[in-house]
Amino acid sequence: MERRMDLGGQWHMYRLGDAERIPATVPGSVYSTLLEAGRMEDPFWRDNELDALKLMEHDYVFERTFDITPQMLEGDALILTCLGLDTLCEVRVNDQLVLSANNMHRTWEVDVKQHVHAGQNHLHVTFFSPTKFVAEAFENSFIDGSTDAMRGFPHLRKAHCMFGWDWGPRLPDAGIWRDIYLTRVDKARLRSVRIRQHHQDGRVTLSFEPEAEVVAGAPALSGCITVTAPDGTILTSEGEDIEVTNPQLWWPNGLGEQPLYDVHAELRADGEAVDTWQARIGLRTMTMKREKDEWGESFETCVNGVSFFAMGADYIPEDNVLPRVTPQRTHDLILQCKKANMNAIRVWGGGHYPSDAFYDACDEMGLVVWQDFMFACAMYELTDEFEQNIVAEINDNVRRLRPRQLGPVVRQQRDGVAGG
Repeated sequence: MERRMDLGGQWHMYRLGDAERIPATVPGSVYSTLLEAGRMEDPFWRDNELDALKLMEHDYVFERTFDITPQMLEGDALILTCLGLDTLCEVRVNDQLVLSANNMHRTWEVDVKQHVHAGQNHLHVTFFSPTKFVAEAFENSFIDGSTDAMRGFPHLRKAHCMFGWDWGPRLPDAGIWRDIYLTRVDKARLRSVRIRQHHQDGRVTLSFEPEAEVVAGAPALSGCITVTAPDGTILTSEGEDIEVTNPQLWWPNGLGEQPLYDVHAELRADGEAVDTWQARIGLRTMTMKREKDEWGESFETCVNGVSFFAMGADYIPEDNVLPRVTPQRTHDLILQCKKANMNAIRVWGGGHYPSDAFYDACDEMGLVVWQDFMFACAMYELTDEFEQNIVAEINDNVRRLRPRQLGPVVRQQRDGVAGG
């Protein structure tokens, strides 16, 4: 039985207070919807960004209806998952407020089973003006950051560069910029699996730490892990470590190949399969070598014990209208990096955490990723609420990205002893 229901596709959008509904596609945004409908000029042409900026002084609503089968309601929970809400918004299901969001970098989830019924339901997401919010926040605290951006931008967990930067316009878009879906959950679900690699001569031992969440009752949980090597060899575990002999190691572009191993995890509750999780990983070690030398101290990136010169560039958002960024567009960009002989790329901390398509392409083409958290060029007012928000943001993104670690990241101490 299908457990997931995609809520993307055809929606409608309107400015709060207006009667006219404009067809919209989700994932999508205010700007992408207006551009597709011919209601907005190209924001990159001359000074059109000034008119586009004024549009964000208003609040906007995205809405749709969706049908739910009785089978979807037979589970113990029905989780609404929003992978990207940009940024200040309220989510209503059948006119009931189920979620308030204030961070575009987070995954937002809520159990909506009690708010829906079999047949047609209504989903309604209201986005509030980001420009009004940051202006008011600045007047109340005067905390600020880069002078190239709008005042007050550090108060909102939204891509900083949307408010302007030394290389880009002020286009603080809003919308459902990543996937949104419903998932039926029976007894428990598998949030993630932490994979640890232990490298020794001629073999790599993989250990697994599943993160399961029980949603009903007290089921007996068990599971199975399957690892498929690039040559098709299958290794299986039901709780024990998996030893990979003669491992095919992952190397940066120019130093070797980029073989990847598929990991598939199945969660069972009382002996019944209730959820799955999967990832692709490379087998490698990565260390930072820092040793005293005749000039001071070295700072070398090492993969599989081999130091290499990191050559690459900063990765900033590919478009100010984020829904226009597709997996193919991202793949083509990383391919250009590979052809330019890059072997590393830094995710700049003033944009957003890239999609899985970005990391897939880097894995496949041999680019080591230097990952920033999204706190570039700003000061922050560390209230309890703000701290809770960014802790949740970091947890969400570390959980999503840690399989990409591709091996233990270790810092080389000056005396040559490795430390975590």
